[in-house]
Amino acid sequence: MKLNSTMLRGLSLSISCALLLSSCAQPQQQIDTLITGKHIFRGGDFAPTEGVIGIKDGKIVFVEQTLPDNVNAKQTIDAGNAYVAPGFIDPHTHACADFTFDSPNPNNNYLTQGVTTVFCNVDGGGETQITPMLDGFEQAGLGTNVAVYIGHGAVRRAVMGVEDRAPTAEELTQMQNLVSQAMDEGALGLSTGLYYVPGNFADLDEVVALASVAARKGGVYDSHLRDESSYSIGLAGAVQEAIDVGINADIPVHIAHIKALGVDVWGESTAIIKQIENAQRQGVKVTADQYPWRASGTSVAGALVPRKVLAGSAEQYHARLQDPQQWPTIKTQMADNLRRRGGADSLLISDPKRPDIRGKTLQEVADLWQMSPVDAARKIILAGNARVASFNMTQEDIDTFMQQEWVMTSSDGSTGHPRKYATFPKKFHDYVAKRSVISAQEFVARSSTLPATFFGLTNYGKLAEGYNADIVIFDPQTYLPKADYLNPTEVSTGVEWLWLNGKAAIANGELTGVLPGKALRKTVPKSNG
Repeated sequence: MKLNSTMLRGLSLSISCALLLSSCAQPQQQIDTLITGKHIFRGGDFAPTEGVIGIKDGKIVFVEQTLPDNVNAKQTIDAGNAYVAPGFIDPHTHACADFTFDSPNPNNNYLTQGVTTVFCNVDGGGETQITPMLDGFEQAGLGTNVAVYIGHGAVRRAVMGVEDRAPTAEELTQMQNLVSQAMDEGALGLSTGLYYVPGNFADLDEVVALASVAARKGGVYDSHLRDESSYSIGLAGAVQEAIDVGINADIPVHIAHIKALGVDVWGESTAIIKQIENAQRQGVKVTADQYPWRASGTSVAGALVPRKVLAGSAEQYHARLQDPQQWPTIKTQMADNLRRRGGADSLLISDPKRPDIRGKTLQEVADLWQMSPVDAARKIILAGNARVASFNMTQEDIDTFMQQEWVMTSSDGSTGHPRKYATFPKKFHDYVAKRSVISAQEFVARSSTLPATFFGLTNYGKLAEGYNADIVIFDPQTYLPKADYLNPTEVSTGVEWLWLNGKAAIANGELTGVLPGKALRKTVPKSNG
């Protein structure tokens, strides 16, 4: 059929109208927040780029170089030259010690560092009942997301108390059942504190038996090593023990706060890295975390008293310290432990509960009391113990560990140590901005993407479409630690905006008081259940 001029004009008009209607009908994309920035760190291997990020209903809906068409945002935040990054994930904290079930848990000391997720029940500690714990936190209200391990020490205490012996077959089964239940309730995996009582009393077979349960349910094995120095099996021996757990239990291994602690092992970082990377080449998944401080945080007893002396109740180990028959041997052992840590000048009393000696080194306390440092340590312990900052690491070892792509950022945040309030800004300021030990891209990836990926936190740790909107904007010039060893609770500066699950916990540099955090429960794979 031939088309005449009238028909052609009608067809042309119909096509034009259809195109116009199609253009007009394209719906506007309504979002909650639009972020624009010149330095957007997506996480992982992505170099920073200029671009835009859209947030809607707690999720990231786009990350683009230019604004998509037909986007309408309720609010627009221009980050300018500030850095935009995924919210930081701290895989080793003691934050839950501050939480209660009857009042909100804002966790502001972590929010002001740019941290959006914290892990608890580390070092083998914490609660054994995971569901009541996480439900209680959520009902009270959370400022950050929280994920937890099931602690080997907590399980051992529940079944065996603090006895220095191997479990019976029945007791081991009870412990395995507790681990299994915890994994079903969302635990990340099994954590151990093999340096501490009662974890120190467990042998490799016991740990493997429990880690195997976590492995079957998709968990990881996280360990405060049995020895970070030369107390017992040595640093290399303790690293190998963790690797052996990974091999025998077929489970990914994570080494908590990796370090070379004390004069006997200073300089061993390079050898330890080779040891770990050899295991990785053999198929063992091994990562570690690290805090950027020369001093660890512990107590006088934790630093100096032999583990076997600490067995049982406080009354029992106090009795051993006061027993005239046992004390000479214990004193000799404590003196050697003090030597390992660099001497009495290396232990700074930081406990706010001991204002009489806070701010003094153990040597200064000993001089004040006119007694030897070990006698002064015993006096402190018998009076209730005290937290200390233990200056026991070298800068070279810290730098060497930090440069490894499998080492993530953590705080090990605890009372009386500035790491609880200032770890992430300190790492950025000292090791990125000031000394260029690592790049800003590496800092972001190892503070977000690496922990999210290793621990299986789906849709966290990157700025990508479909991911949870946990986002930090911080000014690289003012992102600074303010806490120090004698002022450990000073809040860090420089975080301008912080979103958790799409809600602003920090806006224009000020805490908003909202509680958008969630309890992150790891799902047990059906095939491994």
